[in-house]
Amino acid sequence: MKKGLIICLAVLIVTAIVLIFVFIKTDNSDKLPAPEVTGGLRGELGIDKNINEENIDKYLSRDDSVYYDMRMLIDDAEYENIGGDSYLSGFVKGFEIVPYPYLAPVINLPEEVGEAYQGRTLFSINENNEYVPNYEESIEILEYFFPKDKKIFLMCGGGGYAGMTKTMLVALGWDENNIYNVGGYWYYNGKNNVIESKIVIMETVDAIHGTYNIWSWLLPLISGAIGALIGTYGGSYFLHWKQEEKIKNVRSMA
Repeated sequence: MKKGLIICLAVLIVTAIVLIFVFIKTDNSDKLPAPEVTGGLRGELGIDKNINEENIDKYLSRDDSVYYDMRMLIDDAEYENIGGDSYLSGFVKGFEIVPYPYLAPVINLPEEVGEAYQGRTLFSINENNEYVPNYEESIEILEYFFPKDKKIFLMCGGGGYAGMTKTMLVALGWDENNIYNVGGYWYYNGKNNVIESKIVIMETVDAIHGTYNIWSWLLPLISGAIGALIGTYGGSYFLHWKQEEKIKNVRSMA
């Protein structure tokens, strides 16, 4: 009897130790380092010191986070002139495409690349560097894609568009401690690299332009429909979410 009691106690103690170990391990894995801008030229773009292209694979597929690549399918700016790509040559698996140039004006690009997209945007930037909504639904669209209760991971080609996106969100009331500029796809060498063909990208853009004017395909595009079109995401069109009627109003104003 006494021996059996000792065995039961030993089993309970071992079980408790294992559960504590598992809990501590899980708890630590859920913690994120606070955003911290790195130094040098990368720091000027706002790229994070702790989470970036080198280790982003460790932080993918989190339930408390959203992941966005801020590039265009094909950019008007000639990023080849600085060693990058003007088309979406690939992306990190799990990142959805929401092009920053459709959200707000692109500013302060290197002279070598020329001008980026100059068309309609959800926001304008006034003389005081304030972001001014161009549509009644502009803020609501941002909140849909960038929930304030989530961690937000941003990427682009070299880190610039991602930095511009973080600057915009923080200026509009988002918590800067929830937003990570993880840098540029051009410098990513991880295991979740999805490479796209330029031919596929060109055909996709041609098909879109052949069917819609630029504003009528903007909203589906920034919803992640790009990914569906190029065969990488299952996503649904933005026009089908619960604010369908409001988005129709935006389209009608164009």
